[in-house]
Amino acid sequence: MNAVGSGDTTARADRDATGGVPVRRLTVLYDADCSLCTFVRGWLERQPQLVPLALVPAGSERARGLFPTLDHSATLDDITVVGDSGQVYRGTGAWVVVLWALREHRPLAHRFATPAGARLAKGAVLAAAKWRGNQWGTAKGGRQVYRRADGWSYDPSFGWTHGTPGCDSGACSTG
Repeated sequence: MNAVGSGDTTARADRDATGGVPVRRLTVLYDADCSLCTFVRGWLERQPQLVPLALVPAGSERARGLFPTLDHSATLDDITVVGDSGQVYRGTGAWVVVLWALREHRPLAHRFATPAGARLAKGAVLAAAKWRGNQWGTAKGGRQVYRRADGWSYDPSFGWTHGTPGCDSGACSTG
C-alpha cells in the first residue's frame, strides 16, 4: 500500500502552489468591527478544514504580537491571510487560499486560481469591498471614517473615538 499522498497529484499540485513550502496552518486576519467579516468568520469556523484556520481580529494586540512586521493598518483595509511559513496573501489571493484550506471548497479554490476563475473571484471580493465601503462615511477634510451604530467611529488619522451627541466635552460614559 502506498504512503498517504505518495501518488496523489492533487496534493502535489497543492504543495507546488505554495512555492514548494507545505502549508500546515493559516491565520486569517479579519475586521472584527465589520458585520460581514464576522459573519464570514463564523461560517469559516463551521467548515471542515483540511488546513487549520486561526481567526484573529485584524489590528488587535494578538495580531500585532503574532506578526510584528506586518502592516496592521493594511490588514483592516483588505483581508490578509498569513501562512505558518510566513506566506502573506491579501485580497483575492487571500480568499482563494482560505477556500483552498476548506475540505468542501478546495475544488472551487482551484477553479478561482485559473485566469477565468480569478476574474470571478475578484468580482466577489470587489462586491464585498463595496458593501464594506458603504459602512464608511466622510469626516471634515474629506477623510474616510468608519462609523458604527453604537456611536464609535474610526478615523485613520486619530484612531477610535466615541461620538455620542451632546458628549463633546468628553464627560459622557462610553462603557
